[in-house]
Amino acid sequence: MKPLRIALTKGRLEKDTIGLLEKIGYDCSAVRNKGRKLILPVGDNAFEVVLAKAADVITYVEHGVCDLGVVGKDTILENGTRFYEILDLGFGKCCFALAGPKGKDFYAGYRSKTIATKYPKVATSFFEGKAMDVRIIKIEGSVELAPLLGLSDAIVDIVETGSTLRENGLEVIEKVCDISARLIVNTASLKLRKQEIEELVEKINHCIANPQEKQEEAKEAAQ
Repeated sequence: MKPLRIALTKGRLEKDTIGLLEKIGYDCSAVRNKGRKLILPVGDNAFEVVLAKAADVITYVEHGVCDLGVVGKDTILENGTRFYEILDLGFGKCCFALAGPKGKDFYAGYRSKTIATKYPKVATSFFEGKAMDVRIIKIEGSVELAPLLGLSDAIVDIVETGSTLRENGLEVIEKVCDISARLIVNTASLKLRKQEIEELVEKINHCIANPQEKQEEAKEAAQ
């Protein structure tokens, strides 16, 4: 049987996931020294890692070419749900927030508000929960520009430290929801390769719950 295939979001989540896999005892040297390769073996061909953009991770898992994926909750909320979300990995933490010009009461008045965002589904769902009728404008680049240029009253975006908001005279009005990296699984794979997937998930879950213990085990195994 072919090895399990896991799609990882390139960048920070990729690095954090590789660190997690190493803590539970997998040799990830091929991934760390990947060069231009995009499909790489982990351990003694225990499984394969596929490196992809966040939205593509979901696509690969939904269509079954990858059994599992690691992707941010932000991408899950905006791009798809035809898979199982089985584990919060505890890293890549930030949040979605509603933000606008500092000192301005966003909720004042009765005029319909305009919201700029890279995440129209998230923004629409948030305001539907408030029974507010808003106009959503999708922005691909620096969404903070929209209220500065007078295009929108506020924005819905990912906030980590809030420094970009502060430097542009904006502030968080309200938190929408928390975000972190999640492990997702293809629905068919969870049935056909249930034991393999559950064993890997159990190792990851134990490492998250007992990080120091797993680091010491990994060091002993390497000696």
